[in-house]
Amino acid sequence: MNQPLSSHLLGSPLTFMGIPASPDSSQSKAAILGIPFDCGTHPTRIGARYGPNAIREQSSLVRPYQPPDADFNPMEILQVVDCGNVNVTSSIIEESFERIEQAVDEIVSAGTIPVTMGGDGAVTLPQLRALHRHYPDLVVLHIDAHTDTFPSNGDGKAIYEKYNTATTFTRAAEEGVIDTANSIHVGPRGTLTRPNNFAHTRGFGYELIDGMELYDRGFKNVLSHIHERLQGRPVYLCFDMDFFDPSCAPGVCTPTWGGASAREGLSLLQGLAGLNIVASDVNTVSPPHDIGGMTSFLAGTVMLECLTLVCQYEQSQSV
Repeated sequence: MNQPLSSHLLGSPLTFMGIPASPDSSQSKAAILGIPFDCGTHPTRIGARYGPNAIREQSSLVRPYQPPDADFNPMEILQVVDCGNVNVTSSIIEESFERIEQAVDEIVSAGTIPVTMGGDGAVTLPQLRALHRHYPDLVVLHIDAHTDTFPSNGDGKAIYEKYNTATTFTRAAEEGVIDTANSIHVGPRGTLTRPNNFAHTRGFGYELIDGMELYDRGFKNVLSHIHERLQGRPVYLCFDMDFFDPSCAPGVCTPTWGGASAREGLSLLQGLAGLNIVASDVNTVSPPHDIGGMTSFLAGTVMLECLTLVCQYEQSQSV
């Protein structure tokens, strides 16, 4: 006896926190987008291309309600959809960047806030290009163990020397897609492969609050400063999972000891409530180097925090 196809299916496609899968974000205030790309040039750890699906898998452990301060469901309030993954090929940089930029532009053009998951840190640049078209005064809040503002390797002529995870914000500054004088790097620390990176970063006009300064000043003081600097501006929130200490996020491309605990990192994100975050990207999860999916699980929680921030800003504007 013939049966309909639906009777042979196990269920809907794997999506972030079980939300609806749809390429159409026009009825949503926020949308999830996976970017399964890495440059393939990391000297020891290649695997961030597998990040989006690993985060989706572990997101089944993430619950939407966060009492006492966020006791609501951002998925329902924002009508979030999962748009799937951008069709990219790792190490094919220019073509992949074009596709990432186009996909993000389509979401933003629909009036929707993209919340993306990489992928390595290189995926940020094409997203900034897309956002800049809609927000000419775009600023970046970059939370990371590294500035990603290094000079090019070699003479910079080869495409992989010019575009890689270490040069994302170097290229962003050169292309003028962000307001560097009002953009902030938070959390960079050692160890590094070369000297003078912090001075190089500041040379582009960025403010840099390094990891030592972050802990010397304290999170409350730094958060107050961030709000003072960025209030009223369209903010691109870039969160690299290696901001966390490897003890709670081992599955990243460039683990660096001395980072934030899970509680500290999440509380820093929660302290951003009230900023106008027009896009978020969570990157550098490398599932082949993870332990029990814990980094992907934590990344899913970071993404929930990003969606919560969007809700809180919307609520503040309706008062």
